[in-house]
Amino acid sequence: MMKGQRGPWLVLLFSLGMSGCMVGPDYRRPTIELPQGFKEGAQWQRAVANPQGALDSRWWLDYHDPVLNELMTRAAQANQSIVAAEAAYRLAQAQVAASRAGLWPTVSAGLSGSRGVVGSSSTGSATSSSTSSSTSSASGTSSKSVEQTVSATLSASWEPDLWGLVRRGIESSQATAHASDALLAGVRLSIGGSVASNYFGIRQLDIDIRLLEQQQRINQQLLDMTQTEYTQGTASNDQLLVAQDQLTSVVAALQTSQRSREQFEHALAVLVGVAPAQFSLAPVDSFAFNVPATPLSLPSGLLQRRPDVVAAERAVAAANAKIGVAEAAFYPNLDLTAQVGYRSSALGGLFSVPNRIWSVGPALAETLFDAGARKAAVSEAEANYDQQVANYRGTVLGALQNVEDNLSALNHLQAQVQAFQQIHQRNQQLFGSQQAQQKAGTVSLQAVLTQQLVLLQTEQNLRDSQGQLTQGSVALVQSLGGGWHATGDSTAQPAPAK
Repeated sequence: MMKGQRGPWLVLLFSLGMSGCMVGPDYRRPTIELPQGFKEGAQWQRAVANPQGALDSRWWLDYHDPVLNELMTRAAQANQSIVAAEAAYRLAQAQVAASRAGLWPTVSAGLSGSRGVVGSSSTGSATSSSTSSSTSSASGTSSKSVEQTVSATLSASWEPDLWGLVRRGIESSQATAHASDALLAGVRLSIGGSVASNYFGIRQLDIDIRLLEQQQRINQQLLDMTQTEYTQGTASNDQLLVAQDQLTSVVAALQTSQRSREQFEHALAVLVGVAPAQFSLAPVDSFAFNVPATPLSLPSGLLQRRPDVVAAERAVAAANAKIGVAEAAFYPNLDLTAQVGYRSSALGGLFSVPNRIWSVGPALAETLFDAGARKAAVSEAEANYDQQVANYRGTVLGALQNVEDNLSALNHLQAQVQAFQQIHQRNQQLFGSQQAQQKAGTVSLQAVLTQQLVLLQTEQNLRDSQGQLTQGSVALVQSLGGGWHATGDSTAQPAPAK
């Protein structure tokens, strides 16, 4: 290689060596002080917890309800919030690909041809002739010629990532894509939880409506009997008014339950991606609520399991990388360009050695004065990082509170179910006793019907508390991040949401 040709190649080798440098801080996940266990989960955490344990992406299968399974499938395919979140994740992936493209040179090819007339003039003596066909002037003569040029070129330009500007940008876009993936999982978990909660709410209202309709019939019987007794003079007007109020109260409660069921059904229709007018769910008179066992967990598991926590942590990583992007602006940019090709006046002999052309050369650029713009950009990136760290820690605290709230609710709901179960069992015995006494002729039909009303009310309380307990278990699955969790490495991409 000739001495004059070594310069560009030395610059290229130097740039390749320097491309391993990266300015800006390397990412470390912010530290957070976590409790050893949940305050409200003492009984729940007796066994050894496994933060990586199963809260499967199809957690609703543990409720063993085919209708719920079908609704979950429909929501996953057609819910518009999930569709929008999936599109946002694809956008984030495309941005990662665009960032990675900055590591590679840009190569372009060109083929061009031109043909034109070129004029020239020369000075001479002033002559004229009337018989000559040539055109002359007092000042000189002019002539024209046709020229053509054909060229084929291949060009390449590359800006080596000397200071990690591109690589920090890739880090930022990758972290953003990870956060988008976590947000997609969070939307799926939220929609799935809403579907399950609305579905169990509808089943709870189905039971309420059945029991209230039975109460309405019994109250109507009691009112008819009281009306007869009032006509006969054996019942007072006050007793008649009380009987009327009891019937009206049940009718009002029945309307409230029917309205709530219709609204739950409308909400469920939107969750599965159809208009409310195109969706209906047949009522079920008898429904068995099933509360599956929830996998044990520890507070530290929320950092890996909950989509919102993972998304907040990935936002911190993206903000950290942007500091390096801002700091890289303080360093010079090196641009390497090269071109090789052929140029000739005729297409036939274009690709021959004598017609070959080439050029290569570096260009170094540095900003000397920007009135503090780069410094301000670094300050902005650092402030954004601090903000994302605070948001991340706040998200973790909110997640801990969410789990504690749901554990507390489940603890009290379980005790409430047991209490209502005992009350219901006692009233079943009382109702049986009243029926036996009526057959013996020692108790009136009114007393039996009144006791039956009490029995229906205790059953309604029991079934309502069972429905609330089932919905509470769904809320706990959501608060634990059920259905999705990241890998153990906080810097790695979370497992795609299923």
